[in-house]
Amino acid sequence: MASSAAPARSTGFRPLQFAGASRLRAVQESVERWLESERDQLPLWLPVLLGAGVAAWFALPGSSRWGAFILLAIGAAILAAALSRGGRLSRAVALGAVAAALGCALIWWRADHVAAPVLAHEGVAEFTARVESIEPLPARDIVRMRLAVRDAPNLPPVVRVNLSDKDVPEGLGRGAVIHLRGWMMPPPPPAVPGAYDFQRVAWFQGIGATGRAFKPVEVLKPGAPIASDFRHRLSHHVQASVGGSAGAIAATLATGDRGAIPDADAEAMRRSGLAHLLSISGLHVTAVVGATMLIVLRLLALFPGLALRVRLPLVAAGAGALAAVAYTLLTGAQVPTVRSCVAALLVLAAIAMGREAITLRLVAVGATIVLLLWPETLAGPSFQLSFAAVTAIIALHEHPRVRRWFARRDEAWWRRIARALLSLFLTGLVVEIALMPIALYHFHKAGLYGALANIVAIPLTTFVIMPFEAVALALDTVGLGAPFWWAAGSALRGLLALAHMTASAPGAVAALPVMPAAAFASIVIGGLWIALWRTNARWLGIAPVALGLGWALATPPPDLLVSADGTHMAIRTPDGGMAILRNRSGDYIRDAFGENGGVDGELANIDEQHFARCSHDSCLISYSGGKRSWRLLATRSDYLIPRPVLEPACRAADIVVSDRWLPRWCRPRWLKLDARTLANTGGVTVTFADAAVRTARSPGSLHPWHDPPTVRLYDGRRTRGARRQ
Repeated sequence: MASSAAPARSTGFRPLQFAGASRLRAVQESVERWLESERDQLPLWLPVLLGAGVAAWFALPGSSRWGAFILLAIGAAILAAALSRGGRLSRAVALGAVAAALGCALIWWRADHVAAPVLAHEGVAEFTARVESIEPLPARDIVRMRLAVRDAPNLPPVVRVNLSDKDVPEGLGRGAVIHLRGWMMPPPPPAVPGAYDFQRVAWFQGIGATGRAFKPVEVLKPGAPIASDFRHRLSHHVQASVGGSAGAIAATLATGDRGAIPDADAEAMRRSGLAHLLSISGLHVTAVVGATMLIVLRLLALFPGLALRVRLPLVAAGAGALAAVAYTLLTGAQVPTVRSCVAALLVLAAIAMGREAITLRLVAVGATIVLLLWPETLAGPSFQLSFAAVTAIIALHEHPRVRRWFARRDEAWWRRIARALLSLFLTGLVVEIALMPIALYHFHKAGLYGALANIVAIPLTTFVIMPFEAVALALDTVGLGAPFWWAAGSALRGLLALAHMTASAPGAVAALPVMPAAAFASIVIGGLWIALWRTNARWLGIAPVALGLGWALATPPPDLLVSADGTHMAIRTPDGGMAILRNRSGDYIRDAFGENGGVDGELANIDEQHFARCSHDSCLISYSGGKRSWRLLATRSDYLIPRPVLEPACRAADIVVSDRWLPRWCRPRWLKLDARTLANTGGVTVTFADAAVRTARSPGSLHPWHDPPTVRLYDGRRTRGARRQ
């Protein structure tokens, strides 16, 4: 009987196994057919997965997690290769997993490769250094220097120092050796969660300390004077030719020098969605390359014999490439400009080979090159904004229906102009939609009328301002550039008027508090899915985009913000604004608190609020939030508060905030945010409705800028980890 039962069990199991296997094969075949229809799009995902590995390194807290991610990715690649039957699915999974592992390993290596000691604590230092670079910032009345420190073991090898432009000595310039005394401090961490992380940026730039120099600065060996630098002389010449704020923007377009733009004008450009015009990137490089190619083609066409023997487009492309490289070097060779130059060179190479010049594959190649050279740029807004804009534009205009709409045709002139304006508006609208989540994630605000403003601003900059500037500079060699400078200045003043009008319009700016990183990732994944696929499956990306947007909008704004050093604090007011603890807080901290609190306006003083009772030394705050009332105690001076006063105040408070190390007997009922705690957490935000606490530094994070090798200012000893000071 046993032998007769075995076949029954076997026959009962095999049909179930076969049915499951057949369903799995059917799904696999369906995916294979879909990937076959999208085979031309698959290479576009290589930089995406490379970037995913870089993003995983930033998101995961330490080396054990980074190693695990790399091993899992390699294991997935090996498994996909082992199970491969020659299908696209297994090959795509294997290559994508290898790319993700490579991205994580690459940024890990890069972070270790740039490692340099960081100053352990602030204080006064006296040292000798060589000037590696110098950047005048006229709008702030300072000169910024990057210095290579000499013979000072108590300082990091590279520091960044600001000097008042009134105190600049003769002979100060690139290559000079100087002796100075100044106030130095470690690169500051983000003031609150979601704020600008200069600590991370400084790590990858090799900057171990920042500070300001006291006068006098002694020049031991003169360098090239600032005025002799070609870029500086050109910038000064342009500003003198145009004058005012228009001249500052003209100098930015010509040399990339943004230091003279007044803060009010820079803010208006940001709020109006026109700030991209101030960053030397794709628009400017394209204008330079296009103008160069047009001029070269027109000039060479004057010689019929040459035109018959030489491929003039190829010569023009070569001239455009030289112009792109020269313009990149002139404007300081910043990463966004280098990125745009690489893209321009790829376009010119495609033209030379007779290929379609601008495609998403070209964008993918450019992104891959940038990630291989500078993987850390993925975390910054510049990389994300520029590649998102270019990807959105090309994906839009590669769509067959859009191509049919805006293809050139024989029609009346007014229809042709209307079609061009509609194309420009649709392009601007799509770009604004693509960039808004990125702007909200990094800057917590975005202009709502940018698409309309760019309809005027982009053609005005590309076809009027930059050509007039170029002609004016060329004619200045014979003293005839003045009329063209007047025309360029008039156009620039019109651009500024447009920016201020748009920025001041009702509802011009959308403000949003800190967006959760997972919500932002969901939006990015969905947006890439829509942009990179071509079949109807692309519209599945709407789901993660909607999920991310809903998550971001549903996230309540923080009610309490505390800076990383505990010195500054802001609390939400009943009208939805924010009130700040210290009346003399600077613009930087006020802007950081306002942006991260989702407030577009001035911050009030906490002394003026009815729920706060403040003295010179402290504030007691009674706040209603969520389903209960909260009591807060915050110190705001350096004076010692006697224990008989401080101890009962701590016991009565739910939260205590201080920029000093409070004694252990100061025990609030819930949260103690003193210097000891904040040294480990960084800046903190609290949402009272759900008692949620968010920290700038993720718990257990071991990224190298959080636990760097340090040097002590007064004894020169190096230690590992600032927490052990």
